[in-house]
Amino acid sequence: MTELQAFLLGIIQGLTEFLPVSSSGHLEIAHAALGIKDENNLLFVLTVHVATVLSTILVFRKDISELGKDLLAFQWNHSTKYIAKLLFSSIPIIIIGLIFRENLEAIFTGNLFFVGCMLLVTAVLLGLTQFVNKSEGKITFGKAFIIGIAQTLAALPGISRSGATIATGLLLKGKKEDVARFSFLMVLIPILGAAFIDIVTGELKSTKVDILPLFIGFVTAFISGWLACSWMIKIVKRGKLIYFAIYCALIGLIAIFAA
Repeated sequence: MTELQAFLLGIIQGLTEFLPVSSSGHLEIAHAALGIKDENNLLFVLTVHVATVLSTILVFRKDISELGKDLLAFQWNHSTKYIAKLLFSSIPIIIIGLIFRENLEAIFTGNLFFVGCMLLVTAVLLGLTQFVNKSEGKITFGKAFIIGIAQTLAALPGISRSGATIATGLLLKGKKEDVARFSFLMVLIPILGAAFIDIVTGELKSTKVDILPLFIGFVTAFISGWLACSWMIKIVKRGKLIYFAIYCALIGLIAIFAA
């Protein structure tokens, strides 16, 4: 992997992890466009994902700090319930990840037709939010679990994780700000968990990526992720997801015809 490729992939990962346009789908398209084949780049993928996790922590540092302080009080308070909901929402993706991980990884083979079809699904999900009236509903444990199920759909390249979770939260009559916050915080658990598993199981030992591309990818993913996460919160508040629906539909059709 060259430095330029690492730079471009880092930006794509950072932006599309939070904008509802599917990071996995765009990375598959980018790999095909840049002629990047499977180069045992698991370490690079892990690095840019950790970078986006850190950008999430930066954006929500005050929220995370408050949750941590309240958790240490060892009481069943609002923060403790919120963390429990985040953990509860992770159950579906943990089960799917542990049981079907190898099957899911086999899907990432540069199949642009499949990616295009899944981008159209993302477009439909985002489009449906246009018909949702403003709501002040809270995120219950039941809603958290359903949003968690929506997150598992993002295991398919072309399905946007943020798009699927935010759209599902809004369709469940959740408050826009709360849904966006929950969507971005809930991703911390599966990404950090997957990183831990890769390290413990020794999956990274066979990977060979130069330090410079890793560094470039990390920095670009972190900065672009920080910007995208901040933007997305404002976008959800304004309810402008329809533009992303149109974008996903266009990119999806381009990918299908290019396949």
